[in-house]
Amino acid sequence: MAAAKSTPTDSLSFCLAQLTAAAGEGLGGGKDTATSETPLGRALLALRTRHVKAAGGIERFRARGGLRPLLALLRRAAAAGPAPSQGGAGSAPSSVESAASSGPAPSPGSAPSAASPATASPPARLRKTLDLALSILANCCTEGACRAEVRRLGGILPLVTILQCVKTDSIQNRTARALGNLAMEPESCGDIHCAGAVPLLVESLTACQDSQCRQSVVRALRNLADSPQHRLALAQQGAVRPLAELLAAAPDPALTLALVRALLELSRGCSRACAEQLSLGGGLGPLVGLASHPKRAVREATILILANLCAQGLVRPALGNAGGVEVLLDELRRRRGLNGASPASQQPLVRAVCLLCREAINRARLRDAGGLELLMGLLRDPRASAWHPRVVAALVGFLYDTGALGRLQALGLVPLLAGQLCGEAGDEEEEGREAASWDFPEERTPERAEAGSFRSLQSWLISEGYAAGPGDISPDWSPECCPPPPEPADLTSPTSLRTPRALRPPGRSPTAPAAEEPWGREGPALLLLSRFSQAPDPSGALVTGPALCGLLAYVTGAPGPPSPRALRILARLTCNPACLEAFVRSYGAALLRAWLVLGVAPDDWPAMRTRQARRSQHQHRELGEMLLQNLTVQAESPFGVGALTHLLLSGSPEDRVACALTLPFICRKPSLWRRLLLDQGGLRLLLSALTRPAPHPLFLFFAADSLSCLQGLVSPTGSPAILPAIPLDLDPPSPCLYEPLLGPAPMPAPDLHFLLDSGLRLPAQRAASATASPFFRALLAGSFAEAQMDLVPLRGLSPSAAWPILHHLHGCRGCGAALGPVPPPGQPLLGSEAEEALEAAGRFLLPGLEEELEEAVGRIHLGPQGGPESVGEVFRLGRPRLAAHCARWTLGPGQCPRKRALALVGLVEAAGEEAGPLTEALLAVVMGVESGGKGPNLDC
Repeated sequence: MAAAKSTPTDSLSFCLAQLTAAAGEGLGGGKDTATSETPLGRALLALRTRHVKAAGGIERFRARGGLRPLLALLRRAAAAGPAPSQGGAGSAPSSVESAASSGPAPSPGSAPSAASPATASPPARLRKTLDLALSILANCCTEGACRAEVRRLGGILPLVTILQCVKTDSIQNRTARALGNLAMEPESCGDIHCAGAVPLLVESLTACQDSQCRQSVVRALRNLADSPQHRLALAQQGAVRPLAELLAAAPDPALTLALVRALLELSRGCSRACAEQLSLGGGLGPLVGLASHPKRAVREATILILANLCAQGLVRPALGNAGGVEVLLDELRRRRGLNGASPASQQPLVRAVCLLCREAINRARLRDAGGLELLMGLLRDPRASAWHPRVVAALVGFLYDTGALGRLQALGLVPLLAGQLCGEAGDEEEEGREAASWDFPEERTPERAEAGSFRSLQSWLISEGYAAGPGDISPDWSPECCPPPPEPADLTSPTSLRTPRALRPPGRSPTAPAAEEPWGREGPALLLLSRFSQAPDPSGALVTGPALCGLLAYVTGAPGPPSPRALRILARLTCNPACLEAFVRSYGAALLRAWLVLGVAPDDWPAMRTRQARRSQHQHRELGEMLLQNLTVQAESPFGVGALTHLLLSGSPEDRVACALTLPFICRKPSLWRRLLLDQGGLRLLLSALTRPAPHPLFLFFAADSLSCLQGLVSPTGSPAILPAIPLDLDPPSPCLYEPLLGPAPMPAPDLHFLLDSGLRLPAQRAASATASPFFRALLAGSFAEAQMDLVPLRGLSPSAAWPILHHLHGCRGCGAALGPVPPPGQPLLGSEAEEALEAAGRFLLPGLEEELEEAVGRIHLGPQGGPESVGEVFRLGRPRLAAHCARWTLGPGQCPRKRALALVGLVEAAGEEAGPLTEALLAVVMGVESGGKGPNLDC
């Protein structure tokens, strides 16, 4: 078979030559149309079907300079007819027809030809030429280099002119396609907007009936929405409503996809004009229906459009009526259920759902559709922490919905809100005015010019103190509605912590609360907590460990002055009799005292964090004392006495312990605390609970503080001041009676030596040793063999332990020998020579030496150089007198709370399962039985 015959159009050079010639001569060129159109048409057809579509063909066409003549050809066609025809939506301008059929194109300065009303469309030859040229240009503009050159050569304006003049669907289609491709470059997009193409594209969208043409126009509008400014311009020029109307007409699937993609771009950062047009165009219902479209691209784009529309309050009620609330909730629930779904895919839906909570009608739908549970799931999710402030602000909309509040409380909202008070702010953007609730639409009235008399009145009101500034006064102001000016004392310290329980009296200026109620990031959470605290019995939600910890952490840790609303919440809870038992059961009263009065937060125990400034600590102490005083008032009332008695006598074991621990903090009447703690066994109950598993992380800290307070109640006359201790080395030394026996010429001469296991011989006087102890009297002066021996062995005794014994046998008291076997603080006492000496003193029946050794241990380990960690070590020796020393050191009136609690921890660990000695020692100190005894120094 013979090879296909080559044609001139196979050459790119030939096609470019024909294109250049046609561009120079015009569409008519002064020749017969039948002879000049055919080569140009064949060249354009070859360029479109072969040269441009080949691999690298667009780049070769651009490099050979093909864009310049192509644009010149289009420019001549555009310049031939600048005005549209009046014959109908599909008619072409008559000037273009005249230029194409009878003569060359007029110069830019000449007038157009007369219109031919009988012609409804361009001639077929001209239409084919424009179709081919526009198709080639649109294909070339798919590459960035060609788009840049077309813009440089000024090819946008001719396209806009063709769009205006030639109303044939095929030419409109290809022109819109070329403009859509050019709009992919930001610079070209701006030029297309400036050339006025948007109204023409909107007109073409409403006029044409071809689906392909509509898709090209829709795509062009989508690409033109590349920035907020351009999206706003498109909406203001009416580009959204035709799209919505087309969508409502149930178009074919391809056009549906193009429409939803365009609406998605136009609704980003949704403007008021966009929302209004989409609603007026009847697009809300179809969009909600498309949310269940089988095609994923349509479905996801529709969901995002609905989410974007929620930014405009005016359309949210209509969106809810169309079923948008349920659609968005279902989609958010589905995405949260996907294990691999990223938080970024949920962000627009979370924002939309939160905005829907601003209208009452949508809140009702959201509540019925399970939206409250979904929002609570977001608050519990640590991955959604950036959205937590937005979710909390959305829940404020349910502030007066009693049913929703009850449901939220049952779902555990209160502890989550308390945790939000000190959380970090999210990265959410601020919403504009147009996102405000449409339940209270803004009144859009024209501004009225202020009359001179009103300005004079305004100046007088400001000078007299009735208003703080011009913004506080409107032309509708009247003196009858103006409250008296604020008191100066309130303006000087609007955020003082000293008056949280005193609510503002009536008649206060409305400007004062605005200054006193800062609305920060924690404002929504505090508002909801305040609403919960106003319930008749808020104890179940707010008087719990997490809720109280959140409130106290905010009050003490806020970077600035805390909101007075938080202080009022705490005051309201402590003044509510229904909350008394909850404060007792949850150790809330002990927590208030520890955190506010003593300055020890849960995070500070047992390791101390960086201390807060003393300036705020003084205010926190005053707040804590005030709150405890409120609880005292409730506890000492008849209702409180009955409640506490019931808890202590009939409550669960945990409640009875909590009641016994809390009573010293909130009971000041001696008849009450004596009856409950002493007569009815509350104190012993508390002491016996020390060695059991702790019911609260700070239980031992609370217990140490409670026992110290109770000791102050039992012995109120005891001065909290600490007398300076006299170290042992400053005591007047007693003469050593044993030292003369140790010299080279002992006086008197020893008549006895004790032999230790180490082989050391210690000199002694038989008579002095026999009279010092019944043990040695029987050993040295009785019927035992040692009575006749000059060298008496002492088994199981080291030299350091034997040294204080020999001194004591010869009458030494206070010579310092008892300090020898005692190790310094920080070293263990169990297994030390001090323990050995104490054991030997007991074995040899030397009670005086035992007391002296115990005093030496107390002086060294419980003195100024000893710390709370030494208390447990001393207690482990198992000596009753040392146990009393430890109890006095722990519960001393001048001891700092932290050391007291650490010492109690050490005592509990040392006691182990045998709580009896510890209980008796602490009980004796609390009751003052050991108050007359000599105790160690209590230096903090």
